[in-house]
Amino acid sequence: MGKINIQAPEATIREIRIGSITGFEGTAAQLIQCGREGKLHESTRSFSQCMGCSSGNAFCQLSMIQDAAMVNHAPVGCAGDFFSFNFVYRVGQMERNLPPVIGRYFNTNIEENDTIFGATQKLEDTIRQAYDRVKPNAIFVTTSCASGIIGDDVEGVTDKMSIELGIPVVACFCEGFKSKVWTTGFDSAYHSIIRKIVKPPQQKTNKINIINFWGSDIFTELLGKLGYEPEYIVPFSTIKQLERISEAAATIQICSTLGSYLGAALEQVYGVPEIKAPLAYGIAGTDAWLRELGKVLGKEAEVEAIIGDEKARILPKLEEYRQQLKGKTCYVTAGPAHGHALLALLRELGMEVQGAAIFHHDPLYDNGDQRSDMLEHTVKTYGDIPNYNVCNKQSYELVNILHRVRPDLMIARHGGMTLWGAKLGIPTLLIGDEHLGFGYQGLLNYAERIIETLDNKEFVTNLAKHSTMPYTKWWLEQNPYTFLGGSVHVENY
Repeated sequence: MGKINIQAPEATIREIRIGSITGFEGTAAQLIQCGREGKLHESTRSFSQCMGCSSGNAFCQLSMIQDAAMVNHAPVGCAGDFFSFNFVYRVGQMERNLPPVIGRYFNTNIEENDTIFGATQKLEDTIRQAYDRVKPNAIFVTTSCASGIIGDDVEGVTDKMSIELGIPVVACFCEGFKSKVWTTGFDSAYHSIIRKIVKPPQQKTNKINIINFWGSDIFTELLGKLGYEPEYIVPFSTIKQLERISEAAATIQICSTLGSYLGAALEQVYGVPEIKAPLAYGIAGTDAWLRELGKVLGKEAEVEAIIGDEKARILPKLEEYRQQLKGKTCYVTAGPAHGHALLALLRELGMEVQGAAIFHHDPLYDNGDQRSDMLEHTVKTYGDIPNYNVCNKQSYELVNILHRVRPDLMIARHGGMTLWGAKLGIPTLLIGDEHLGFGYQGLLNYAERIIETLDNKEFVTNLAKHSTMPYTKWWLEQNPYTFLGGSVHVENY
């Protein structure tokens, strides 16, 4: 891990920058210990069913800036997920009480001839068309495997078009083949923003940056008690707002997998302090997070009052829920930081966590502060997590494990994983709003949803009776890590 260099055209991939991996099996405590002792390394798979793409993660952030346009410099197939980003964009706008407008997305349609003769002229023409059609205040150009392999000078084109059009035209280098950790795409998007959009601060404001996806607004009330206002970034921001995020009083990240790079960059480059604490999931995590927020803002007394009031409000009801959920088992599949937060939340509710399939692992964060490690906080506070699998959405491993442990409930963060629990007759909970479990109220929110899901399992019971699995009996009898090449990094434990 080193200092973030905003002079470089692209962000260093996570495997190199912070040692991220996508393959591991063992327990959560073993994984943490390997990382701390420098013994952690990638366990490669001899068979891989699917992969994520950095380009999609970069696009999902940049495409939701309200007054920007997107140019995807890629074959048209890479634009196949435009409709899903547009759907999330429109729904999210309504959640934030914004007028729902469609996204402004363009694709250069790289074809076979372009891979031989180059596609920079196509890129220039597409940028001009995007500007003429929608008159954006900035244009972001996301790269692809095709544009990267043929070596198109994307940076040269965007610099030229910035001068011609008089607006920022920004290259975002997010070729999928460069990194197996697709959340590198978040870093790529934020690198392009901090490099070409954010301006040096002119004065400090009472705004606090909230690096999030597209969840509901839960911070206006909390920060208002402390005399501050939330500045949600990046979805639903404007270019003018992003230009001024260097003037914020602090930066909060709702998910350290998402916001590690931007939070660290704002602190390193512009001195905006990042809140370095476990995520506010569970009692202990929320206590630590709020106290760190109060320390950074100089509002310790006000924060202690909030902590006291909130605990007095939620603890009696929380104890009722704990009694109802006592002895219930659960399995979690999600991205790292949010998944680790859910593990803490479930343990806080008194449930038994039988394991987790987490999509990658960051042994450290760009801010270098160990307190930000949500998994370490969870293990230290609530104990070890068995059957801990780092898997980049390998469904065949997940189904095998679920077939063995048969939990009372599965919680998934990503929609594509939910059907596997349901087809096995396991009640499965998917919650798209990442803010639902945040803070003290988040414990009650999740408890209510979990109890509701467990009480209404007739659908998945019937689904399991009338559905078939694509996986054979042979596979379900195998070790779920058969194709995960040697976890030699845990031999000594």
